[in-house]
Amino acid sequence: MADVRSILNEALRQKRPVLFEGAQGTLLDIDHGTYPFVTSSNTVAGGALTGSGVGIGAATQAIGITKAYTTRVGVGPFPTEIETTERETAEKIRKIGAEFGATTGRPRRVGWLDLVAVKYAVEANGLTGLALTKADVLQGFDHIKVCTSYRLGGSTIYELPSSAEDLARVEPVYEVLPCWPEYSTQSVRSVDDLPAELQSYMRMIEQFLGIPIILLSTGPGREETLVLKDPFSA
Repeated sequence: MADVRSILNEALRQKRPVLFEGAQGTLLDIDHGTYPFVTSSNTVAGGALTGSGVGIGAATQAIGITKAYTTRVGVGPFPTEIETTERETAEKIRKIGAEFGATTGRPRRVGWLDLVAVKYAVEANGLTGLALTKADVLQGFDHIKVCTSYRLGGSTIYELPSSAEDLARVEPVYEVLPCWPEYSTQSVRSVDDLPAELQSYMRMIEQFLGIPIILLSTGPGREETLVLKDPFSA
């Protein structure tokens, strides 16, 4: 047991690097998530400051983490879910990606990447960079889909609805993209070693979100990670 606030503030005064690690997704935040399908605390980046007792000036960068597709555990709105519309694809992604709860072992719900939701997370967290994971899970698929807007009540919207009820009613609007062929995850040493289709997918994500992808996991191993930009550089 220790006075964590004091320790952290002393480290910040000494200009030592301090890393806060969050848990759970943005849409599970009690204030900014899909209430009532949320957890009991603030899971956005700002929660690190209130939870640790450091001031607002302590955070200089915020790195978000997202899979190359979308998953959700338990109930709640999930616009891009494909459990009923593309059941075989969902099962394939779940099997390859080992999409089962770490504690309960229950299957995670699977869907295509929802860039509208990710953009909301970028804004709610003040993200400065993105870590993209599990791109290797999708390799060799016939195609992939990316949600870039919603249809709600006859209108096209580009923002996440403020109520879970409206989010449950939206229909995703997809862009269908060619998927990347299978590649040797262990032979990837730079972005240039990635399939052209995956590079295009990454550029699309960056352009839509307005932030760079700074980390890319190319395979399941800890060492299979590309650092595209130093996340701690000024």
